[in-house]
Amino acid sequence: MRYRTFLSLLLGLILSLRLSAGEGMWIPSLLKQLNEAEMIEMGFRLSAEDIYSINHASMKDAVVLFGRGCTGEIISEEGLILTNHHCGLGQIQKHSSLEADYLTNGFWAMNKAEELPNPGLSVTLLKYMEDVTGRVLRDIPEDADEASRAKRVKENISLIIEEATKDNHYEAYVRPFYYGNVYYLFVNEVFKDVRLVGAPPSSIGKFGGDTDNWMWPRHTGDFSLFRIYAGQDNKPAEYAEDNVPYTPAYHFPISLKGYKKGDFTLVFGYPGSTDQFFTADAVKVVTEVRNPIAIDARRLRLDIFEKHMRQDEQVRIQYTAKHAGLANGWKKWIGENRGIRRLNTIAIKESSEKDFHFWTQSNDQLKAQYGNLLPDFEKVYQSYGPATRAATFIREAGLAGELLRQAGQLDDLIAVATDKESDLALVQEEAQKALSRFNSFQKDFNTATDQDVLGSLLAYYYEGMNSDFIPASLQKGIKKHKGDFNALAQELMKGSILSKPDAFREVLQSDNRNKIKKLAKDPLFVLADELLTYYYENVVPVLRRDNRSLDSLYRVYVEALMQMRPDKRFYPDANLTLRITYGQVDDYFPQDAVTYNHFTTLEGIMEKEALEVYDYVVPEKLRTLYEAGDYGTYAGADGKMHTCFIASNHTTGGNSGSPVLNADGQLIGINFDRNWEGTMSDIDYDPDMCRNISLDIRYCLFIIDKFAGAGHLIEEMSLVR
Repeated sequence: MRYRTFLSLLLGLILSLRLSAGEGMWIPSLLKQLNEAEMIEMGFRLSAEDIYSINHASMKDAVVLFGRGCTGEIISEEGLILTNHHCGLGQIQKHSSLEADYLTNGFWAMNKAEELPNPGLSVTLLKYMEDVTGRVLRDIPEDADEASRAKRVKENISLIIEEATKDNHYEAYVRPFYYGNVYYLFVNEVFKDVRLVGAPPSSIGKFGGDTDNWMWPRHTGDFSLFRIYAGQDNKPAEYAEDNVPYTPAYHFPISLKGYKKGDFTLVFGYPGSTDQFFTADAVKVVTEVRNPIAIDARRLRLDIFEKHMRQDEQVRIQYTAKHAGLANGWKKWIGENRGIRRLNTIAIKESSEKDFHFWTQSNDQLKAQYGNLLPDFEKVYQSYGPATRAATFIREAGLAGELLRQAGQLDDLIAVATDKESDLALVQEEAQKALSRFNSFQKDFNTATDQDVLGSLLAYYYEGMNSDFIPASLQKGIKKHKGDFNALAQELMKGSILSKPDAFREVLQSDNRNKIKKLAKDPLFVLADELLTYYYENVVPVLRRDNRSLDSLYRVYVEALMQMRPDKRFYPDANLTLRITYGQVDDYFPQDAVTYNHFTTLEGIMEKEALEVYDYVVPEKLRTLYEAGDYGTYAGADGKMHTCFIASNHTTGGNSGSPVLNADGQLIGINFDRNWEGTMSDIDYDPDMCRNISLDIRYCLFIIDKFAGAGHLIEEMSLVR
């Protein structure tokens, strides 16, 4: 189907519908045509132009991609940004030590001179987006094969990006939508001087920890504060002491008026990935192959991390961010599998695919265009499933050891050192790269913890992959130690020069190529190299081939579905580009005779503390404020300190930190999670069960002002009372 026909069909379908709100991640520049009327009908009191405009300041000028996978919002004229505590956790942890434990005690810069720089952290601000489908697909014949099509698409995209960034300081990329039926150009400013301003202690910012993660009710003060700095011309600049706070075109006003059930809400952010068009075979790969392996492997690692973190305060600081990242995926995948089973997603998709098959056979034209799609999908997934299984075992178990992964990254260095044609300068350049990686890695590494992980996860890998691929060095070690993987791990670690930091650094700083060449015999490198060689020679080629096939199949499948289902509303899957989702504040019913209210209060924090669970620790000052009822101007109309709330906005990974706005475009919350019963929404959205979880902005302000005593930050903000 040609692009004009596809777009006309898309617009016609959506404009003809008025469905219940909640599901959908919408392109901001199309809101006027596709969503504005429905949003106003639901209670929105502004216009699409107020959300996204290239002619005047709008909300999109206050939403940033924070780092590489979260969202943040600008809340002052001086570039102050809010995001989640868990999004800023890596930076908070990097600044923490036993002497300055910002994880435990929190951090608050009481003036701009105290704000902390974060090398490597950036925020991305969209200047404009543009539909470039016609330009991307230019000069591609209808009958072009996939390789020719991909080559021309890549060439056209390069030209579009070159034109968009010529003679300016912008950065740009082009993203496909609907599996390549539509393409958009995104032109951005990328700010690289981003400083830490404030963060509550983990007992607030991570209250509930793994116990409450992905759960409702929640009471987590999940926020952190950063500031964007720019050059004297207000443009992006590398870190420099004389940089100045960025002056944004727009910043969000903050409402102290709260919300009630049924109120309109809007989430603006960078959702990462959804897969609503997956076939039944694809869902089986996710739920029956990938998720079970990853869940089990991560649980093993988490247990080891937790044991060592309890025993050693230094390890707790070193592994807090790592633990949080592992646990987030682990618990999400458990909920996702449960939700898909509850919704009977696979059976429903199989039934829909039968209907699709009958539709494709209804006339000769449809049969010729789409008749082979489902058999072709089935054929691809027959090889894609086993390759996914192998990839998951290697990533989550075989290469779970941190020092093992470090060893695996030495391949480029060893290659140039052993190449007689390469000069010493190139060897030294690669050695410096390895040294820089190692020094950064060592700060947050504990040998005893990693040795336990190595032994436990190699055993899990061996049991799961025994019939597929076991590296020769691993087989030899298992035989030598008679199946004792802990003893094997100990020998591997002890025998590796990487476990002796000073000696390893000496080798990397040496001008002696022979010393570097000897790294090829290091036991950890040998094992990592065998695993990676198998992965890149036997697994990755299959995945790449199958992913190319799937992309082309899904592109045609989406086109066909739109023809088949003129009664269904279609939106593009998330792909880490700026999106709007809107819904309403709402409660839900997770199971028979159980109802969850749409908000929580500080009282619930005190109730959880009484349970004496590790994740429920309450700072003494917070308890004092609670007992005194000292909430300042931040209490709700009921006199209580509201902490979190839920709504029916369709969110996913990447929406962490997204602004949650009311009908007047005022900030009422910070999105940070989904409910566990709704984590399958990346594949199958259930309007009765899917809820996004947000921090009440009033609790955030209360912590900044009354708990931290950082009222100077409140003074920067535009409060609506």
